[in-house]
Amino acid sequence: MSCRDFQIAFVGTFPPTACGIATFTKSLRDAVVECAQSTRDAATQPRVSGEVIRLVDQPSDHLSKGVVGEWRRGDSASLLAAVEVADRYDCVILQHEFGIFGGTDGDEVVEFVRSCSVPVIVVLHTVLLAPTPRQRDIVDLLVGAADLAVVQSHAAYNRLLASQDVDPRSVTVIPHGAAANFGDPSPRHAKDEPFVLTWGLIGPGKGIEQAIRALGLLSRSGRDVPTYVVAGRTHPNVLRMEGESYRQQLKALAEDLGVGDHLILDASYRSWVSLRAMIRSATVVLLPYDNPDQVTSGVLVEAIASLRPVVATAFPHAVEILGNGAGIVVPHTDPAAIADALSEILGNDQCRLRMREAARVEAVPLLWPTVGQEYLTKVRLVAGSLVSV
Repeated sequence: MSCRDFQIAFVGTFPPTACGIATFTKSLRDAVVECAQSTRDAATQPRVSGEVIRLVDQPSDHLSKGVVGEWRRGDSASLLAAVEVADRYDCVILQHEFGIFGGTDGDEVVEFVRSCSVPVIVVLHTVLLAPTPRQRDIVDLLVGAADLAVVQSHAAYNRLLASQDVDPRSVTVIPHGAAANFGDPSPRHAKDEPFVLTWGLIGPGKGIEQAIRALGLLSRSGRDVPTYVVAGRTHPNVLRMEGESYRQQLKALAEDLGVGDHLILDASYRSWVSLRAMIRSATVVLLPYDNPDQVTSGVLVEAIASLRPVVATAFPHAVEILGNGAGIVVPHTDPAAIADALSEILGNDQCRLRMREAARVEAVPLLWPTVGQEYLTKVRLVAGSLVSV
């Protein structure tokens, strides 16, 4: 067979956009291409390359490396131009989240997928428990138009089949993916003492208030109060609407509860290497999210891939992934349960060791080389002989 390049177009937000899906798009592109290169027989298999069609609010002055086109939300001409670019490739892998596309509930994505003449794999980053009729229609149409839909947890798969009119054979589960971060802890971010870490873009809904109240309960009960590091900038949408008032509210709450000295709101920019070192050094990763419907959490996957004990509220992905003992799941909006879980882990070396070993087992299928291979296998399935071995 011909060994011409097999080219994949990845569609989604992409750095320098600061959001989880942008980070995911880059990581997935890199993982698929690296996996293909590492397993390729140069004599019989094509070289696989991957480039990005980037979703934007405003067009850039110039395209960054690896980006071959930009799709401006809500611009029909830009959508058609993105389709033209996508059709030059052999397969498309598109990231779906309602908020990143134009139109009502992001419905322009359906036109894009329907218009593509090449195979399309759609990655569903959100599967809603109670979608509106319009949201339900969009997902039904999207999955129906795509060659394959990917969800990132079994909880998401079960919810999708329960809430949507889709063919189970058109959906598969591939985990979110994370880089192995198994190294020894780096020098502590704060003082040489236990610290609890929450990271990501900061804004209402992350449950940080509940975590701070848990610190207050630890203090009032005479138990040890760890340093709580909240690492991340304020979400751009929150910053645009409210400035830094939310961050100030968190500081004020900690002061009112007498734990102001234990809270560090770290908004500094961190490279990926620096952030991974911080995660590795955390004693516990805390995910106190308010949202009970979250079926995928990239932060949770990163914590497991860093072998960190986790305390998380009972969102579906946490219930699924922490079931083997890698962490403790607590009820939503329950500071007392968070306080008890933190106290149990921080005060027991053997408990932390058991959770670390459980995380090591859980991490194996979550690492990017494994996830990249899973996607490459699906690409070969939907693209047929174009990329067959």
